[in-house]
Amino acid sequence: MSLDTAPAGRRTGGWGVLVLLCLAQFMLIVDITVVQVALPTIGVDLALDRESLTWVVTTYTLCFGGLMVLGGRLADALGARRTLLAGLGLFTAASLLCGLAGSGAALIAGRALQGVGASLLSPAALAVITTTFTGERRGRALGVWAAIGGTGAALGVLVGGVLTAGPGWSWVFFVNVPIGLVVLAAVPALVPPARGRGERVDVPGALVVTLATALLIYGLVTAGDAGWGAAGTVLPLAGSVLLYVLFVVVERSVRSPLMRAETLARRPVISGTFVMLMATGLMLGLFFLSSLYLQHVLRFSALETGLLFLPVAIAITIGAQLGGHLIGRIGGRPVAVASFVLTAAGAALMTRISPDASAYTTLLPGFVLAALGIGPAFVTATTTTMANIPPGENGVASGVINTFHELGGSIGVAAVSTVAASSLAPGSAGGVGGFVAGLTLCAVVAVVAAAVSLGLVPPGRPAAAFVGHGHGHGHGH
Repeated sequence: MSLDTAPAGRRTGGWGVLVLLCLAQFMLIVDITVVQVALPTIGVDLALDRESLTWVVTTYTLCFGGLMVLGGRLADALGARRTLLAGLGLFTAASLLCGLAGSGAALIAGRALQGVGASLLSPAALAVITTTFTGERRGRALGVWAAIGGTGAALGVLVGGVLTAGPGWSWVFFVNVPIGLVVLAAVPALVPPARGRGERVDVPGALVVTLATALLIYGLVTAGDAGWGAAGTVLPLAGSVLLYVLFVVVERSVRSPLMRAETLARRPVISGTFVMLMATGLMLGLFFLSSLYLQHVLRFSALETGLLFLPVAIAITIGAQLGGHLIGRIGGRPVAVASFVLTAAGAALMTRISPDASAYTTLLPGFVLAALGIGPAFVTATTTTMANIPPGENGVASGVINTFHELGGSIGVAAVSTVAASSLAPGSAGGVGGFVAGLTLCAVVAVVAAAVSLGLVPPGRPAAAFVGHGHGHGHGH
């Protein structure tokens, strides 16, 4: 009863809460890609080698993705608002440290703290949205939230280009500070305090799953540099598998586990994590290849590269809005399948790149088409999962989904950089063979994802579950 009546009383403040939380999430997502365009400048200023530069990018996603489930569990146990404020405060302070960093070590440490703050903020914010809205309004709110995943990442490239070309790379981080302070000031007024469930948090489980995820991402990143057969790739990946097994053992022995097996075994959670993993992997894989192709082969500046990503950001946003409307009418399954088919077609079109032809006629049309497909996939992943989760598990479920958002990005970048290695090596004289191979891989993976989604994503509309009972599984006809 309370679930259905509480949000009605907050109808006026609901959209204000959504705008505020989306602004905070936007900041976190922008920070995944904003550094990519600034990297060459940061490398020169701080005298960093390529390996250190890789860590400037991956330390953030490592801590963000690795600690996300713990963040979700804390939101359930201590209350979402408290967890949200703690994460936001830490992220804002860490952004200031990154901007002031005078060495590679200081910058990487700041990026790690940013990731920890993000891992608390993101699942808590999603849990607040899920409890603030009910019915169709929740579907619309989750659609807006999901769109930020793609739009923020694409705009991150643009913002990175503009700030690096203008006031300098430090402002890539400084820009978060005023935004963070505004959101910090407004949250207590707009987000009602929610009592946590006061249960003990499973710290051993959290540490094991975080270390397992960290090793997995580390192994994948190393694969991009050293190849899949190198000891630096194989050992972390094997260690990661062992730790995931240990995690399952730990979860069976503690009284209040971090993740309940029944939550993870729910079909909507399995399908949601799969769709999120694929969508983010494809998106960041395509971003990575395009950004490097434009700067290395076509000699675009950081600003020009950023500007070319603007139509891509718009396409992701339009796709996500379309997806949000369609899921309520025809259900998640057809939307997921169509999303991946569009992405495959777009990536296939992008393989026509050539150093002699304009990026605006070869790369951009396919890139925009792929982005239009990726937008609805994000919405499908979030909506179909959060619609079918019992109320007490919102934080953990959103933590799991968001973990796969970060994992997908790391896997996508590691995979395409391994395949495209021949064109990424210094002195490859602008050859595009590696880039074409990477784009072809994205097209093939998208086709496979469409086929899997056809069988995995639950049929029917998620509308029944949006009423606030949390147990419904759509109408499935």
